[in-house]
Amino acid sequence: MTVLTQLRQGLVASCQPVDDGPMDDPLITAAMALAAEAGGANGLRIEGLDNLEATRPLTKLPIIGIVKRDLADSEVRITPFLEDVAGLADLGADIIAYDATQRPRPVPTADIVAAIKAAGKLAMADAATLADGEQALAEGADILGTTLSGYAYDIAPAGAGPDYPLIRAYKDLGAFVMAEGRLNTPERAEEAMRQGADCVTVGSAITRVEHITGWFAAAVARGADG
Repeated sequence: MTVLTQLRQGLVASCQPVDDGPMDDPLITAAMALAAEAGGANGLRIEGLDNLEATRPLTKLPIIGIVKRDLADSEVRITPFLEDVAGLADLGADIIAYDATQRPRPVPTADIVAAIKAAGKLAMADAATLADGEQALAEGADILGTTLSGYAYDIAPAGAGPDYPLIRAYKDLGAFVMAEGRLNTPERAEEAMRQGADCVTVGSAITRVEHITGWFAAAVARGADG
């Protein structure tokens, strides 16, 4: 069974604790991954080499690996360097995701994709626009993700929902489409599949306790106000 077959019509759990939070520990990330697997996830998205090293030996699920960096001269954060690709490949990621936007960056997207393919891995384009997706496919990406819609170029307003039109647009390109971004309820995830996604990634609503608690705390406060 191929990796894409394993993911098709399924859920990817993005196990990424809040940076420097109380759950930001490779052993906790690995435990989150196993809990997500027990709950029915078809795949995992893991950030960071330490987290990947802790998680990979414990599961046979496909893993999308990324490295996030905060760069002084670029807004690109997701797997910006060739050494990030090499590290993720060496530690067993099945898919390597990268920022596929066409913003100023240290390494061209074509070079990142080429390195991923040379390592024998699938390339997932974390993209924001139709043009991003078109270029990513031309460069050899295997998966188009709506990951950065509303986060790159134009920032989505507070309360914005998932980018369903971009899901449909990527499907029209003939791509394997990963819906990702603001899919924080089961109903939104279901709708993403109905809009043409092949797979759905959910992160904060599953693994970021601080965010989930904040949503409920805000709702309770609104209720208390009247």
